[in-house]
Amino acid sequence: MWLREAFFRWLLPAAFLLPLWLFVGWAIFGRSAGSLLWVLLMAMPTVFAGQLILTLLTRSRPSVRAERALSWWDVVGFAVWHLLTIGVGLFLDGAFGWLLTGAIIAAIALFWLQLWQLWNEARGTGIRFRETVGWRTAARSDDDRAARAQPEVVVIEESRTKD
Repeated sequence: MWLREAFFRWLLPAAFLLPLWLFVGWAIFGRSAGSLLWVLLMAMPTVFAGQLILTLLTRSRPSVRAERALSWWDVVGFAVWHLLTIGVGLFLDGAFGWLLTGAIIAAIALFWLQLWQLWNEARGTGIRFRETVGWRTAARSDDDRAARAQPEVVVIEESRTKD
């Protein structure tokens, strides 16, 4: 349980730290100026926006809000994506393309996983809502319509005026 809660708390800082790691990784491993442009203009904004979107989708689920912990599917998905993103920031020769491709596929798969989990949780609440507010309360008999056509009026006077 502590691991699921730790990932819950990690999601928002990860939106800032993972893009920062890409820049720091570029600085440490001394890549060219062309790769700096790629890091600044493509990688950092994409990782930032992607992590924020995934965080919002994850935290919008009722079970995550109630437990303040991610599901095990979330933990595995975010761990894979974050590890691959950290690997991309290492700028390893020969492995960079594979790590980047893996990180992109992991991010897309995690996005669809979040939508699937959100849909499954929302679908259950929608069915219960329709049963509660459903057709039984909407259907009226003819007696109800006749009673509503002639409403009872009650007049309350605070004080009488003398004529």
